[in-house]
Order: sequence, then C-alpha cells, then structure tokens
Amino acid sequence: MASKPAKKSVALSGVAVAETAVCSIDPERGILRYRGYDIADLAEHSTYEEVAYLLLEGELPSEEQLRAFKEELAQRELPANARALIDGNAHDVSPMEMLRTAASLHSFADPAEAAIDRDNDRRKAAALIAQLPTIVARHHRLRQELAPVEPDPALSYAENFLTMLRGESPTEREARAFDVAMILHAEHELNASTFAARVVAGTGADLHSAITAAICALKGPTHGGANEAAMRTFEEFGSPEAAEEGVRRYLAEKRTLYGFGHPVYVTTDPRARILKRLSEEFSQDGGEPNWYAITEATERAAHEQKGLWPNVDLYSGSLYRYLGIPNDLFTPLFECSRVAGQAAHVLEQHANNRIIRPAGEYVGPGERELPVRTS
Repeated sequence: MASKPAKKSVALSGVAVAETAVCSIDPERGILRYRGYDIADLAEHSTYEEVAYLLLEGELPSEEQLRAFKEELAQRELPANARALIDGNAHDVSPMEMLRTAASLHSFADPAEAAIDRDNDRRKAAALIAQLPTIVARHHRLRQELAPVEPDPALSYAENFLTMLRGESPTEREARAFDVAMILHAEHELNASTFAARVVAGTGADLHSAITAAICALKGPTHGGANEAAMRTFEEFGSPEAAEEGVRRYLAEKRTLYGFGHPVYVTTDPRARILKRLSEEFSQDGGEPNWYAITEATERAAHEQKGLWPNVDLYSGSLYRYLGIPNDLFTPLFECSRVAGQAAHVLEQHANNRIIRPAGEYVGPGERELPVRTS
C-alpha cells in the first residue's frame, strides 16, 4: 500500500511540527505573546530577567523567585577552558564563530553533560543565559586590544553587559533600552534556530548540543544576521535622501532588502514598532549619520514601492549603534537574548520527547535500471 503523501509546504511554512506553550503569534493582527503575555506589555513593564524566568518556568516570578533567579544569572564568570579559548583566538575568528564554539565548549565543564532531565536542563539554561554575554564582551574587548572587564554580579543583565563591552557604566536610559531589546528578541516560536534546537533535542541530545545547533542556524543572514545585513544597507545609502533611490535600485536588481517581510507576519512585526520608538528617542541626541532617519526613510520607500512591512531587524541595528555596539555583534547579541526561548523549547521537547522527522517531496528521476557493465 502506498504511503500517504506528505503535506506540501514551502519551507514548512504554516505546518505545525510541535505543540508548544511557550509562545504564540497572531500574524494578521501583528501580536506576539510569551506564555500569554503581550510582548508590548512585557517590554513596557518587565525586565529581561523576569522574561527569561517566564519562558523557562511558565509564570512570572514572585519577588523571592526573581531574587533567586538573579543570583543564578549573576554567575557570569566563564570556565577556565572558555577563557583560554577566547584569549588564545581573539583575533582569528568572528564574534559569532567564537560564540558558537565557546557555547559548545561550555559543556566540558558541566557535571552532567549528557543529562536531559528538567532539573539539569534548567540549570544549564541559566548558566548559558548568564555567560553567553560574557563570551561576547570578553572576545570583543580582546580583539580591540583592550583589557577584558570582568562581570559584576551586583549589576543587572543589561547594565553588566554594556559595562563589560564598553568599559564604562551605561546610563539608566541606555541600560533600559538594551534590556527592552533583549526582551523583544528572547523568543519567537519555531523560528529556524529554535526549530534546529528542537530537532536536536528530539534525538535525545543534551541542551548544549541543541543550543549549539541553534547558534549555527542563527548565524545566517536570512535569520539572525539580518539586522547586521540591514545596517550595511543603511551604511551604503548614507543619508535619508538617498534611501528612495537606493530601495528602487535594490528592487530592480532583485537584491534582498533585509529588515523587511517575514514568513509569519502579514503586517508590521510588533517588535519593530517598539524598536522604532527607541531608535527615534536616541536619534534626538544628535550625531551623524542619523541612523534612525535613514532607516525610517528606507521603511517608507520600501512600503511605497513594494508594500513591504518592517520586521524586528529593521530598527534593532540603529538602536544598537546608538548604544555603541558594532555591527558584527548584532547577531551574537540576538543569541544572548534568544537562548532563553531556545532553552525553554528544549525543556519542552525533552519533557515529551519524540524525534522530529519531516518528509521530503521527491522531485528526482523516476525508477531507473542500473546499466549492465560488460567488463
């Protein structure tokens, strides 16, 4: 009896491959919710630490639970082998390559590397959330010939990272903007990197293996690297006045306009609205080029010429630049935030594990006879 043909889909778009309680998306109305909470409310009233706890545990923390979780996330010092890796290769690899390899190496120091029970997964997740930013900041400082800034357990997630990166304390406004950006990037259902993590976890592999796979998937320019690619486009345009013609040229040459469109949303990505507001606020401090103005002019031109809607990547780059963050750290910071959501999905996958094995639609030659060799 012939097997039932697989449901056809372009890139699995719209095909449910797992049940999840972590995140939901309303693509028509442009609504994103973490565990039922609207992303706009979380960005307005919560911190990244609270959101990470929500993703991992299913509920927002009480004051006591948040205090205990912050103590977990304050364990930011890297294992000796990770420090040696970064210190010995600071000038040889890109930030995303370093993050990928150091995250994998992180398992070497884990006392239960292969364990996939909830308690061990949860412990590993907190350690990665705490220490991935330290990897990024330490590598960046060393490649700039600057002394690393050790993590400070007394500081919040956002304050600590910006201090480690820049060597000076951020303003309260800067720290809050970075914190909101991390909240907005923390989770987004079964995107490519999270799906990669669930596929690996579905084989019974450990959390470090799943997160390493997720980082590999996030590295590509059509996923995590899109905000970095979008920023290069704005640098190419150079001014708001050049955006209209620049967009027209991109469309005529069939070049990708990163920061626009989404495989899920059919309207503006809700995260883009919040990042746009933050970018505009920082642009009012002055400075040239005006990254917000260039981005906004590009958004307007892309919508007028092609009907394109902005996604999360469009304004995150300009905001990061206002915070003194270079382009090639955009994707590593995406992972530093998204690891909370990825880990939540790994915990969910391990709790009710089934291997994920989609079908492929065969489009090759029909049945063929093997040629008979005469010699």
